[in-house]
Amino acid sequence: MSTAPSQLPVIVAGGGIGGLAAALALVRQGFEVTVLEQAPEIGEIGAGIQLGPNAFHAFDALGVGDKARGRAVYTDNMVMHDAIDEYQVGKIETGEAFRKRFGNPYAVIHRVDVHLSLLEGAQETGKVQFHTNTRIVSIEQDEANNTVTAIDQNGKRWTGQALIGADGGKSVVRQQYVNDPPRVTGHVVYRAVVDKKDFPKDLQWNAASLWAGPKCHLVHYPLRGGEQYNVVVTFHSRQQETWGVTDGSKEEVESYFQGISPKARQLIELPKTWKRWATADREPIGTWVFGRATILGDAAHPTTQYMAQGACMAMEDAVTLGEALRVNDNDWTKALALYERSRVARTARIVLSGREMGRLYHAAGVERLIRNSLWKGRTQERFYDAIEWLYGWNVNNCLAQD
Repeated sequence: MSTAPSQLPVIVAGGGIGGLAAALALVRQGFEVTVLEQAPEIGEIGAGIQLGPNAFHAFDALGVGDKARGRAVYTDNMVMHDAIDEYQVGKIETGEAFRKRFGNPYAVIHRVDVHLSLLEGAQETGKVQFHTNTRIVSIEQDEANNTVTAIDQNGKRWTGQALIGADGGKSVVRQQYVNDPPRVTGHVVYRAVVDKKDFPKDLQWNAASLWAGPKCHLVHYPLRGGEQYNVVVTFHSRQQETWGVTDGSKEEVESYFQGISPKARQLIELPKTWKRWATADREPIGTWVFGRATILGDAAHPTTQYMAQGACMAMEDAVTLGEALRVNDNDWTKALALYERSRVARTARIVLSGREMGRLYHAAGVERLIRNSLWKGRTQERFYDAIEWLYGWNVNNCLAQD
């Protein structure tokens, strides 16, 4: 006898931040979950990421708020300086008034610590099975029986009542159902983590700090209780780029940051090793649901890093999917339609806003002068009003209202 669909697990393709968040959201709705991860172990790479209040709302909704809060560093402000003359372009205070307005803090954290918080939460449920070295190559659906089957690189078949494609920017799930090309930006990102003892004293600010330069920018902020600092530098490449991650070279970084003030330039002298990301996004799409399969996180809306919202959006997706299932009594057809309706416009806004922020950060000539004057004299309340659309998200307002 075949297993009834309602007794089958939900298949989640990908064991990264989005996949684990999805697994937690699904378990909270009563589902068993099978996570298929192509890497040899469930883990995360990368360096620091920024977490807005919306991320902490998502952590809370997924039941891991305390774990994440214990691993984060809480900043006093977000600040942008001009990398040429050190002019302070703008500063958003993220202290008590910010927390009161948005109901949660702004923080910085190592990507590994975000992943670990979600992984611990998923493991503690006892309802998530993990399978590593499992790379999905295709998906089949049986409409008559309401099942989805993922087929891995060894031909093994994994059947569930639904499939969530959280398999990243190069998603196999998206490739099968959408097959749209990535948009390689030509912007290259170098990331590194530096110990506090090696980090310049005059830059040891408790802030998410950005230095905006012509066709380049630099970012730094504390990690892990201030014992380390995240360093990120971004520039417009002179060569044709291919989307992916490689080892970087100090010589290449130095060649792109001529004319930067000595204070900001210190940052590129620090790291002993760099990881080099050639970045890409994709054009936003309006369809995320394909029968009983859907996409989530970077599989649904890969974006550039300029809005610092990639991980936040993946967790929002997961929470919204869980809520859509809850209000529809776990009816997959209705829930997936509501999930898609609730997320498409918001995540598209992130993708498109990211492109605009990249242009703003990298302004040169007269555009740079305009950029530097944009927020002159702006009050904190006006800054908060401008970011309400982003940081005001929470579990109570995540679903589209028809």
